[in-house]
Order: sequence, then C-alpha cells, then structure tokens
Amino acid sequence: MVTYLDRILERHRALAADETRSLDALLEQAHQMEPTRGFRAALARNTTLGVISEIKRRSPSKGDLKPDLDPALMAKVYEAGGATCLSVLTDEEFFGGSVSDLQAARNAGSLPVLRKDFTVSPFDVVDTRLMGADCVLLIASAMRTCMLADLHALALELGLDVLVEVHDEIELEVALKAEATMIGVNQRDLFTFEVDHRRAVRMAKVIPEHVVRIAESGVRGPDDARMLRDAGYHAILVGETLVTAADPRSTLTELRQ
Repeated sequence: MVTYLDRILERHRALAADETRSLDALLEQAHQMEPTRGFRAALARNTTLGVISEIKRRSPSKGDLKPDLDPALMAKVYEAGGATCLSVLTDEEFFGGSVSDLQAARNAGSLPVLRKDFTVSPFDVVDTRLMGADCVLLIASAMRTCMLADLHALALELGLDVLVEVHDEIELEVALKAEATMIGVNQRDLFTFEVDHRRAVRMAKVIPEHVVRIAESGVRGPDDARMLRDAGYHAILVGETLVTAADPRSTLTELRQ
C-alpha cells in the first residue's frame, strides 16, 4: 500500500537525483557558519515537559491549516508561551512551507529550530545547515540503515543536532545503530493516519535513558501531554493543535502545565 510518505519521498528523491551543485563547495561554506543554538541541549536541560512548537501551513491529510500564517509572529507567540524549541516545515509542494518561513521564525527570537522536511541526501543535510536551522530531521523509514548512519554522521560533523523519527522497535534499533541520541516517536500510523498513544507509551519503555525522547503527532491537549510526560518523554512536538488554536499562547501554556 502506497502511503502519503511514499509519494513525498519519491518527489524528494527525484529532486535529489537532479542535483547539479558541488557538494564540496557547499560543505566548505557550511563549515564556516556560526555555531548552532543547541536544539538537543535545550530539551535535555528542561526540567518540565518541553514543547517543540511547529509552524505548519498545511498537511497532505488535512489540507490547509493556516496558509496565511506569519512565521515570525507565530515564533514570537510560541516563545512568549514558553516553547522550548521550534519546528518549521520547509517542504513547499506538500506542506506549503519554505526556507524563508524557517529563517523568519528563527530570526524572530532565540529558540533553536528544527527543519521539518524529508531528508534524502547529503545535499539536504548541508542545505539545512546553510539555511540556518539548528537541527535536522531524519526519518528511519525513509532510508536504508547505511544512509541513515551516513547522514547522521554528516549532520553532526556540520554542527547540527539530529532528530531521528521512528515508528516501532525495529526502526528504533536502526536509529540506535546510527548512534542517535535524540529520537522522536511518531504516534501517527502511516497507513491509516490514526493516532495511537499506546505506541508512544510502549516505545518510551525501550528507548535508552541517555536518549532524549520526543513524542510526535496527535497531541490534542493537556491530558495527552500529561500521559506522555508520565511515560518518560522529555518533550512533545505539537503542530496542528497550536497552529489552529484561537489562542496559541494559552494553548501552549496549558500543554506545558
């Protein structure tokens, strides 16, 4: 069965195959950039449940969420509400995001920023660093084990933190072989789109203690946040609930409490 993720990855791999830039030149440029803000460190030192607040205009499954959002204003609201970090969609074709959204959000405050996109090549990792992001997302189900390890190592070499997304114990094993120290458990089933909180609770028990644990997708309110905190997660990544809220700052405060 073909999932929405398969279609998105197919498009991104096609774009990577058409790449004509010099990777060496881009790497040289990336090595000269200022240090990142420390995405993982911000989550690790947080004494309460951290919230990674997402800037997301639309999704393939839900359609438009808030297509006219102002990324800089939203980033300020999130920071004022106590967000630990930001996540910004940069995929334009499927999510309506952009590099300019990420840069506007990052420049609006001091929070570390995750580039939320579909990384499939070394160029994607380097571009993440060059656009000013502090963390890159690697989806375990989107690549072979050797590719995950290579891209993870490249990201660390460039000073990026790495969030490795997994769905089950098999993918967790792959992530740990790549020496991942920050793992996100996606609670949404890629086939049915249903959110399964039991998956997150189950997975939290088998993720090693030294790993920063993040629960992704399907966090609807304080009850969900409390359950995930009690399960052992350091942070939750919240997009739709915040983007569509009438008062994102108050909603964020409720999630944190």
